[in-house]
Amino acid sequence: MQTQDRATPTRANRDHHDPMAAAVLIYAGAIVMLDAAGNAVPGQTAVGLTPRGIAQTQIDNREGIAGAMSVPTVNGCHRFINDNSVTRENIGKTAYVVDDETVANTDGTGTRSALGNIVDLDATGVWVHIA
Repeated sequence: MQTQDRATPTRANRDHHDPMAAAVLIYAGAIVMLDAAGNAVPGQTAVGLTPRGIAQTQIDNREGIAGAMSVPTVNGCHRFINDNSVTRENIGKTAYVVDDETVANTDGTGTRSALGNIVDLDATGVWVHIA
């Protein structure tokens, strides 16, 4: 129990560094997800992945074991490629990962992981908030 003042560390909870899965390459700007072991993998059509953010730099762990390298990510609102299924009617709904730069408006009949909330749509892509 605390008996005196203390300087409690805080952070914005926007920036993260996560260990990478074995044998993966993650490009700067790519969607980053966490696998069941908590290791970073590039966005892909798969279930059971947890959204983490966008890679801040390219990290190549293709020759490494899990945890040999880590990738810096940032969450927040980012623009992704539309697989042509997302419309303005989907604003406020969930975006699903197709690959490391593309999102869809459905889970692909149970084959895709959720990424975040669709915030907006414009001529260049879909804006998704990754918490």
